[in-house]
Amino acid sequence: MPVWCCRCSLAGHFRDYSDTETEGEIFNSLVQYFGDNLGPKVKGMPLVEETSLLEDSSVTLPVVIIGNGPSGICLSYMLSGYRPYLSSEAIHPNTILHSKLEEARHLSIVDQDLEYLSEGLEGRSSNPVAVLFDTLLHPDADFGYDYPSILHWKLEQHHYIPHLVLGKGPPGGAWHNMEGSMLTISFGNWMELPGLKFKDWMSSKRRNLKGDRVMPEEIARYYKHYVNVMGLQKNFRENTYITSVSRLYRDQGDNNGSQDRDISTKHLQNQKSKFIKRNWEIRGYQRIAGGSHVPFCLFAENVALATGTLDSPAHLEVEGEELPFVFHSMPEFGAAINKGKLCGRTDPVLIVGSGLTAADAVLCAYNNNIPVIHVFRRRVTDPSLIFKQLPQKLYPEYHKVYHMMCTQSYSADSDPLSDYTSFPEHRVLSFKSDMKCILQSVSGLKKVFKLSAAVVLIGSHPNLAFLKEQGRYLGRNSSQPITCKGNPVEVDAYTYECVKEANLFALGPLVGDNFVRFLKGGALGVTRCLATRQKKKQHLFVERGGGDGVA
Repeated sequence: MPVWCCRCSLAGHFRDYSDTETEGEIFNSLVQYFGDNLGPKVKGMPLVEETSLLEDSSVTLPVVIIGNGPSGICLSYMLSGYRPYLSSEAIHPNTILHSKLEEARHLSIVDQDLEYLSEGLEGRSSNPVAVLFDTLLHPDADFGYDYPSILHWKLEQHHYIPHLVLGKGPPGGAWHNMEGSMLTISFGNWMELPGLKFKDWMSSKRRNLKGDRVMPEEIARYYKHYVNVMGLQKNFRENTYITSVSRLYRDQGDNNGSQDRDISTKHLQNQKSKFIKRNWEIRGYQRIAGGSHVPFCLFAENVALATGTLDSPAHLEVEGEELPFVFHSMPEFGAAINKGKLCGRTDPVLIVGSGLTAADAVLCAYNNNIPVIHVFRRRVTDPSLIFKQLPQKLYPEYHKVYHMMCTQSYSADSDPLSDYTSFPEHRVLSFKSDMKCILQSVSGLKKVFKLSAAVVLIGSHPNLAFLKEQGRYLGRNSSQPITCKGNPVEVDAYTYECVKEANLFALGPLVGDNFVRFLKGGALGVTRCLATRQKKKQHLFVERGGGDGVA
């Protein structure tokens, strides 16, 4: 159960905040939302005072979700008691999977053996539950079929697990900040969340879909509407910024009920057997009207990381990259064009990267008659290039860029003022203050170009600064930052619980699932894990004779 502290002590360090009236109002709103579910014990719980110890807050929220994009929204939907069942007349085209589903038709998918159901399935995700859930929601989608979902959803309120979803902006997360002029990579129906068809929502807006792909702003509005229409809004808190998420420990030899503590990593390693893991402490602040910050502190048994990976654009780490003419995002580049800063320039724009965001930047410059130098490290024949995975008929604009990458590469006879020139197997050595850039080929040959701007679009990293070691210890390679492709958070394949940290879960891009159609599997895995543990707790609670507390 959440405790929003106006004055909260931890290991003898006091934080003194003056805006107690506002914080009290926030706390009371939480009591109103969760009191009915958790009983009179919560309703009567006072605001934590300066002299209180952490264990005085005897009720802890079962789950806190950090991030309110589609991953966080879908997890909230399932934790709110929505359960997927095999539709009565549905027949899955995969006969083996269908026979497995028939074996337990009376059970929701959440209550079934996900490892058994996932066995033998293949798809465009490395996470088996993601592939399973996707094939249930979009059977044979990768073969070009548009079969309806074989699932139907029931709201079973007795399965509700109290939780909070914390996000910086409105529900939908990064979708509210994406470049509005580009179409989504995925089809509109692949972007939808369970229980509300995207096409049905679009038709209610009196807009007919001319194609299967849509604008990011439409997806953002859909996600925001989804939270309201599904009755999830009571679980969401906007304008919240997390500053720390730390595990609390208790000394095993302490029988006097002293406070839980945040133990340093080094101290914990030296005396690991001495401490018992307790709950999570989440600290941060909420921006309110007028721009003021209201600090909060709440406690949770489980934390789910659903932050996405778009927080911090990746850098080349070369000389001059901090110069003002070097951009690291499409919004920055688009703003420069809209303000007329690049119009009429004869010097080209340098675009670095071989992914779809870099392709968007190429198209943006090309459509505004700005010459482009396109630099990327891979060969144009590299089979891992994303363009090779996209059907040409569905993505003609990206195949146009790929065609230019292949056919308009640099040579000694190239026109330096042409509309577009690609530089495969090249890298940037440095940027200079006179707006020049030095490139180097794979053979070591260097070239110097005068630029009007540079746009570095080589991926991004999640901002996990609120975790110890910035979350690196959770990755497959603990010496490297967490990235979607190269170093995702290492999780159990079926529960999405972090391998290196119990009761901490990760889903979505953090575990390698960048596409919305696959991140929904993370919500299924986490929900099944938490529901199973909740049942075990309730069983033990009954065996021990019950009581008047909260199990």
